[in-house]
Amino acid sequence: MDSLTTAPIVELLEQLFRKAEAADRPLHEAFVGEGEKISAEHMRTFLDEEAKDYQATYRTLAGNYLNVSPEFGKFLYMCARTRKATRIVEFGTSFGVSAIHLACALRDSGGGQLIGTELEATKAAAARDNLAAAGLADLVDIRVGDALETLKEGISGDVDLVHLDGAFNLYLPVLKLLEPHLKAGALVIGENAIEPAYLDYVRDPRNGYLSVAMPFDAGRGNEFTVVTR
Repeated sequence: MDSLTTAPIVELLEQLFRKAEAADRPLHEAFVGEGEKISAEHMRTFLDEEAKDYQATYRTLAGNYLNVSPEFGKFLYMCARTRKATRIVEFGTSFGVSAIHLACALRDSGGGQLIGTELEATKAAAARDNLAAAGLADLVDIRVGDALETLKEGISGDVDLVHLDGAFNLYLPVLKLLEPHLKAGALVIGENAIEPAYLDYVRDPRNGYLSVAMPFDAGRGNEFTVVTR
């Protein structure tokens, strides 16, 4: 069974990807240089600004989807299905595009829970509406606020998969917050994992991970990590 390619989800995702492309086009154009690659200079500036006040930085992006690509969404679905995940945590739910992919995997594998966290209340509300339209709302708990607070408690068991797609400078603190809950063999998938301290940490096998840069969505710094401890 594959919910991604059946109604109403396939039509909903097509609609959301169209809306996201229109909403995020100006931001994308501001960050790319020649050849449609993300400008390293712009990313360094953004990382510096985010490190100073990540909440303020992302409040200026409240209207942007900042979503995964269709290919990356399918990859998330496939990872969750392969892992037979029953509990997933997502940092940075935004409008719920990736959450739909992950919740589909849970539904198609027999059930489970996706715990999402989103800084912006308006985005969280839109994500809940989109998940309800997809018929997946019962599988998802979206928590509103700073992930360093919303994920402190209430994980309620072992975690099979983590999707990191929020403030870049919080990838490592969020991962460390979740480490007590990660199963051996759990997957940690970092989209736009470009913050050096995070990459150094997950690529050091002494920390209990095996990690590699992903070959698709080139230029976005996606990282695939497996818990080995």
